[in-house]
Amino acid sequence: MDFKFSKSEEVIQKVAREFAEKEVAPLAEEIDKSGRFPEETFKKMVECGFTGIGVPVEYGGSGGDDIAKVIVVSEIAKKCGATAAILSIHGIFGQTILRFGTEEQKQKYLPLVANGGKKTAFALTEPNAGSDAAAVKTVAVSDGDDYVITGTKCFITGGNLADYVIVFASTDPSKGVKGLSAIVVPKGTPGFSIGKVEHKMGIRASQTAELIFDGCRVPKENLVGKEGQGFKIAMVGLDGARIGVASQALGIAEGALEESVSYMKERVQFGKPIAALQGLQWYISDMATRIECARWMVYRAAYLKVTGQPFTKEAAIAKLNASETASFVANKALQIHGGYGYMQDYPLERMVRDAKITEIYEGTSEIHKVVISRAVLG
Repeated sequence: MDFKFSKSEEVIQKVAREFAEKEVAPLAEEIDKSGRFPEETFKKMVECGFTGIGVPVEYGGSGGDDIAKVIVVSEIAKKCGATAAILSIHGIFGQTILRFGTEEQKQKYLPLVANGGKKTAFALTEPNAGSDAAAVKTVAVSDGDDYVITGTKCFITGGNLADYVIVFASTDPSKGVKGLSAIVVPKGTPGFSIGKVEHKMGIRASQTAELIFDGCRVPKENLVGKEGQGFKIAMVGLDGARIGVASQALGIAEGALEESVSYMKERVQFGKPIAALQGLQWYISDMATRIECARWMVYRAAYLKVTGQPFTKEAAIAKLNASETASFVANKALQIHGGYGYMQDYPLERMVRDAKITEIYEGTSEIHKVVISRAVLG
């Protein structure tokens, strides 16, 4: 097996790394403290073609695949978990339209959201439908050539800023999960409003909002796939999103390790750099080992997706392992930095906060254990 990057992947990594250092890192502290969306960085990611990775050129995208996405997202996450989250989650809309949309929908939406600068969101979660996605209560009632949507979504990443939202609503409540459908709702549609914008512990610049639908009328041509296909569309979207979150977690862990190595070589105690202390060397060994394992799990899941093979179990394994690795490594890195790590002058306390959400969103660690065990047990 050849685990080497291709020449084009090496170029992507170099470009992404330079972008992260020059454009992302300088703003990371400020956008974390303020919680503002980094509009200037998003525009530059559009200009670089990062937002269009995975969308074919004929639809206005940048081409490339999920391996390229992992490379870019993880490099950005080394410097800012929130910016990586913005990029990763933005891509779910395009991939959903590409997989399930009509040709007219692909022509209409993909050029706008791939490299056209339009923002997107994926609205599945509700107050009583988190891990239990089948418990969605939002409804879309047929009325002539339209759907009339009523319900509330919560914890929607970028929902307050999105130009287009894929909303999961029941078009036939009598069928339970088999009545769930996916519908595109544009920003500004009457009956669609923004509720609470959450004040979060981490990834603060990646804004999270409540979406309210009160008699929101959209044309039936906005239906993605078929009526009743929504649960399948959501699960496919989440499989891909889990690779994205795993990439974020991987990058946070790699960034925390890099910060630790640099600090240990510079920090002198007892007359020598603390890199000479065996106890801290063992921390580095544990951190590096777990990162290496996580890295190949993430890339294997992406490879399976790219090559058209089943990857649900592998995406769950990658996300579970990478997220727990991110929290482990970030905490060890903070410990290595001692009192300095606890201060906001250093990025470690932000990394600890940013790492935690990767164990929760796009499926908690507990849900991923359910997915993995079901796949293994059959």
